[in-house]
Amino acid sequence: MSEAFHFYEPARGHGLPHDPFKAIVAPRPIGWISSVAEDGTYNLAPYSFFNALNAAPPMIGFSSYGHKDSVSNIEQSGEFCWNLATRELAEAMNRSSAPVAPGVDEFELAGLATAPSRVIDAPRVARTPVSFECRLCHILRLESADGTPTDNWLVIGEVVGVHIAQDMLVDGIYDTARAEPIMRAGGPADYFSVSEAQRFRMQRPE
Repeated sequence: MSEAFHFYEPARGHGLPHDPFKAIVAPRPIGWISSVAEDGTYNLAPYSFFNALNAAPPMIGFSSYGHKDSVSNIEQSGEFCWNLATRELAEAMNRSSAPVAPGVDEFELAGLATAPSRVIDAPRVARTPVSFECRLCHILRLESADGTPTDNWLVIGEVVGVHIAQDMLVDGIYDTARAEPIMRAGGPADYFSVSEAQRFRMQRPE
């Protein structure tokens, strides 16, 4: 390891061609979130600040820079659906990230069919192998360490319904690599996928 380090204080700028923070905390799973507006318009948007937050009950969360359509829809409806972004669906996922007007249906924009959920009204991406139906727990406006409000909104939902394609289960166990999930990485356009070649196993110490 090099003894030389590039050090910076984020509030003073990083002094590099591209912000390294997102590249360091990477790869990050994608929160591909579907919701419904008050007028019934479907919304679909990917968020790279996303992860699982709790196991029992299962909870997931994503952070939105700006009070965007997804946040507004979820605030109004109290529900949303998470859809697994896979290598096969990467281009469609990317198209759904386009900055369009609130009345635009990103399912149509991305050329994606919807599938009905079982316990909520928000639709699922029909072609994804995994979806989580979620009910809203919290919407929190994030604050800096000194208490200054930011324009970032953390949405946390409880998973109340899980859809898994049967061919993703091997002897009843979900096979992560088989789904080929994609994740956001550093730089303006970098992504990674998961494959069987990357798998290794470690048992927890007893």
